[in-house]
Amino acid sequence: MAKDDRLYHIGFGKADLGLRMPEIAMLSGDPNRASLIARGYLTDVKVLSENRGLHSYLGLLPNGRPILSATSGMGAPSLSIVVNELVQIGIKAIIRIGTTGSIQEYIKAGSIVISHAALCRQGAANDIAPEEYPAVADPLLTVDLVHAARELTVPYHMGITASVDTFYEGQERSASSANPYLLRRIQGMTEEYRRLNVLNYEMECATLFKMGSVYGFAAACVCGVIAERAEAETVVYEQKEAAVTNAIRVAVLSASRYQP
Repeated sequence: MAKDDRLYHIGFGKADLGLRMPEIAMLSGDPNRASLIARGYLTDVKVLSENRGLHSYLGLLPNGRPILSATSGMGAPSLSIVVNELVQIGIKAIIRIGTTGSIQEYIKAGSIVISHAALCRQGAANDIAPEEYPAVADPLLTVDLVHAARELTVPYHMGITASVDTFYEGQERSASSANPYLLRRIQGMTEEYRRLNVLNYEMECATLFKMGSVYGFAAACVCGVIAERAEAETVVYEQKEAAVTNAIRVAVLSASRYQP
């Protein structure tokens, strides 16, 4: 296959993937996290592209299975572009590895949240499927993430995530924001979600889940908890490394065992 099969945004194509085509990808919003996963947890790592800051790597899992570690960028619109192009090159399962702020008092920084579904407040998702279309993770891949967390004795919580488009207003931040004014429909939203047993805020998984159901690939999400929103709006930096490491370890073990 010619090199001109490279896709416009991710910057690589099937011809760059070799004879053993990867079928699973680990997707991070932060390019530094995508690099950390590739260089810290994979072997025989090849840089596929750093186009537009969307760093992508091809490597081998500990069991020798090929896998991608790729960057989605921040937010659902960017993720939707990357996921569409990953599916075009043959990816059949995607695990999002992110960070999150918990909204339940019992969910502490350093632990992880495994999302089995998402409350969807994302404009990008509405271009994929109607608002009422369920944003649900692949059940088998999600259960395998739970098994991996238990095996690794990583503190985890599984439940519903609030997936929203903005980090500040959309997650009811005002004290730490340049904009102290919140629309009336947002004021009190976190407490409302808490009472609905929503576990956490993040910015991508609902769109990923809808894309998985519509496009026909397995989608899952595991996030390290780096903020305790029941206490404060700010990041608990002393727990960030542990939270991210826990999420990565669980995703890598699950990816090693999952069969698309």
